[in-house]
Amino acid sequence: MNETTGKQGLHAAMTGGIGRRTVLAGAGALAAVAAIGFPNIVRAQSKTLKVGVYGGYFKESFEKHIFPEFSKATGITVEAVAEPTGEAWLVQLEQAARARQAPADVSMMSQVAMLKGAAAELWAPFDLSKIPNAAKVVPHLVNKYPDGKVSGIGAVSWYITLVTNTKSYPQAPQSWAALWDPANKDKLGLLALVSNSFLLEVTAATFFGGTKHLDSEQGQLDCFKKLAELKSNVKLWYRDEAQFEASLKSGEIPMGQYYHDVTGLAAADGQPVRSTFPKEGGILDSGSWAVTRASKAGDLAHVFVDYMCQPSIQALLSRKVGTAPTIDRKLTDLTDQEFAAVSSDIPPIIPRYDLYQSKSDWLNQKWTEMIVG
Repeated sequence: MNETTGKQGLHAAMTGGIGRRTVLAGAGALAAVAAIGFPNIVRAQSKTLKVGVYGGYFKESFEKHIFPEFSKATGITVEAVAEPTGEAWLVQLEQAARARQAPADVSMMSQVAMLKGAAAELWAPFDLSKIPNAAKVVPHLVNKYPDGKVSGIGAVSWYITLVTNTKSYPQAPQSWAALWDPANKDKLGLLALVSNSFLLEVTAATFFGGTKHLDSEQGQLDCFKKLAELKSNVKLWYRDEAQFEASLKSGEIPMGQYYHDVTGLAAADGQPVRSTFPKEGGILDSGSWAVTRASKAGDLAHVFVDYMCQPSIQALLSRKVGTAPTIDRKLTDLTDQEFAAVSSDIPPIIPRYDLYQSKSDWLNQKWTEMIVG
């Protein structure tokens, strides 16, 4: 997908917007015990691991709160690599792998990039016997090759929700159907791309019983036609998250879709905004850890990923980076308030990443023709 993935773009926007950030993250810490499974291998290597994470505030948060704890627990030094947005990093990894080079040993990848990398057999399969904490990761955040080998493991998750200006909307909407309400003409701010807005999935979940309706081309067309009905309500199809955030705060664009964690931060800072998990669920997007086949530090990468899957580290990420846990909340010590700041118990809408790989051109064409054209 050529778009700036939601959270990646947000990092760039946030560096010039809200000073405080609670967005995408994805690294963790295991504890000295993590290395016990293969201490000889760990000691035999240089014990430096190159980890690719999204740049800006996100990378800064990892370098401040996550990587030092990992190094303290394992003795492994992390060299943080700032990933470019969109698919540029995937292209760089593929080109480097052909030259048997690894710009990073382990990288945080979007789900569509995971699928495209898997199609090119770019990812080295994980050995789950070396990552016992991976068993705690919710199943849909474990990426697999067709033969069942694991290509990626959930790093971090985040929600896109229905957001409103509280002065314009004293009562919070309860359903994504509010986007279609004629009373909201020229009031919405929505993400500009089919593959980062996930509005086809929202439409399917709200009006067609769930995202399985998107299995067929006819079902996809049903959702495009229904989605086209809200076009007159949209004031801004946005690529620049900071632009929409400012308009939401001012009330110029009082409703739309945005990131739950960042909206919560703005509300905590006294801004008249709220994030609502509709009854159909918030949109749950995520990034996965993946290891390029060209890496010569696979064993260290296993230690790192196992560390990141620990409940204590997932809780640390929620508190310090603002990401939703990739494991069951019951395994963490997050309070109800801390969990609500980053997640929800309402079953989520999970994007149909498979479609953005297999039908990307067709979906983009229809999106342009029927929605934003």
